[in-house]
Amino acid sequence: MQSLMQDIPLTTNWIFDRGVQYFGTKTVTTVTATGRQTQSYADVAEETRRLAAAIDSLGISPGGRVGTFAWNTARHLGLYFAIPGTGRIMHTVNIRYFAEQVIYTVDHAEDEAIFVDRSLLPLLGQYLPSLHGVKHVIVMDDGATTEIPDDPRILDYDELLASVEPIDFSDRVSDERQGAALCYTTGTTGNPKGVLYSHRSTWLHSNACLTTSVFALTEADRILPVVPMFHANAWGIPYAAFLAGSALVMPGADLSPGSLITLMESEKVTIAAGVPTIWMGMVPLLPDHDLSRLRTIICGGSAVPKALSEAWRATIGLPITQAWGMTELSPLGSVCIMRSEFDDLPEDERADIRATAGIAPPGVELRIVDADTRQPLPWDDAASGELECRGPWIAKQYFKTDEPGEQFSPDGWLRTGDVASISPLGYLRLVDRTKDLIKSGGEWISSVDLENTIMGHPAVAEAAVIAVPHPKWSERPLACVVVKPGESVTKEELLAFLAERLTKWQLPDDIVFIDEVPKTSVGKFSKKTLRDRFGDHALPSV
Repeated sequence: MQSLMQDIPLTTNWIFDRGVQYFGTKTVTTVTATGRQTQSYADVAEETRRLAAAIDSLGISPGGRVGTFAWNTARHLGLYFAIPGTGRIMHTVNIRYFAEQVIYTVDHAEDEAIFVDRSLLPLLGQYLPSLHGVKHVIVMDDGATTEIPDDPRILDYDELLASVEPIDFSDRVSDERQGAALCYTTGTTGNPKGVLYSHRSTWLHSNACLTTSVFALTEADRILPVVPMFHANAWGIPYAAFLAGSALVMPGADLSPGSLITLMESEKVTIAAGVPTIWMGMVPLLPDHDLSRLRTIICGGSAVPKALSEAWRATIGLPITQAWGMTELSPLGSVCIMRSEFDDLPEDERADIRATAGIAPPGVELRIVDADTRQPLPWDDAASGELECRGPWIAKQYFKTDEPGEQFSPDGWLRTGDVASISPLGYLRLVDRTKDLIKSGGEWISSVDLENTIMGHPAVAEAAVIAVPHPKWSERPLACVVVKPGESVTKEELLAFLAERLTKWQLPDDIVFIDEVPKTSVGKFSKKTLRDRFGDHALPSV
């Protein structure tokens, strides 16, 4: 027997309409090349309705893809609603991709138009001659003085919007399973893969972010998404914030530690979200700024070193909240909320729990399986296996593929490529990526654990560990270390530090000092780059 409940489609338009109706006076502040611009939700909505009409006027096909090549701004937020809200699909193009990856993803997505910030025109302009399928390039003036390329496809954003009247697009999407946004993976191996989010998955993900199991967003919050809006929809924060009525602080192009921490202080930010490298760069600046309004620092993209979280706690009394996810998960998979069972634990034990990836929110199921038998393993915090997940905002296959493929199990779970263990209370501990584990003499060494231990040394800023060939043990760890400015440490001192904390066979066979750990397009450590550079490194003979 079917229920007798109303069947109202769960769409991004629902999020938009609620945000405007209930929270029209809330604000979106954008940092531009000429200063800061603050608009109310109502102002953003009026521009978004005009933007929707402009997209219609361009003749974008139903379900057609519209690209964005932009920083975190109020205008980019408007595109988040106007593109899917009119029945098209938003493709957030990763501005930090290599040239061939930008061209590949725009062609693969079949983008019909691209909205671009003027400050990013020099970058996009390099690719325009190769983007034959793009019919329109709409330039959004962000205060930059960049010269406009000579391309007949280029239109001015303000002139385009001035040529139309605002429209109400509330009822334009009737099928909640229709595509809403297209994001591509970071493409560290092979071409990036497209993940097509639906209106329904976006609505469900946004609602989960408002719960206390996740970020507990409310209308009292002022949220700074440092995570780029071109990466997994900025972790879903723009949609979730608008649904909650939270004020948004958009950092624009300047993501330097000094600019961001000044912005956090002056705008009285309560929640900020970004990758570990962002928060590492701010640590030396913390004593000179008042961040007393801050209640949550969300960190994802890669494992959060315990030393980094503790540095924030020691300085301002607030540790970092670790989250885990993937583009394929919209991207939220787990958040390290601290359960009441931990209230009376000593601080060092609480710090160990905070170093985990936390628990899955309602809407995500996790399991770990044996790599050979594919059988589920127990949640005892000891067994480790390949992490798999499923849920209503998790991909079931990639864009433009005929079948799920090898990254999905026969029974429909996403194979994440992470190796993990799970505690009896459900706390996820990521051991490593399967491709980054080091197999030494029949024993597995976690590069993540080794990196976190190295970064516990007070003189170390960053550390990445890779496997290099060894004639006897097959592979051994090589540590690539960045020393903090003004500090010094020798290889021998570091090895002695590690010897007090690790067993002998876990110690790196060698340490190389580098100026910076290379990063991927979304700020993760690029171990592929390090393997290309040091893969033939000769280990010292013992």
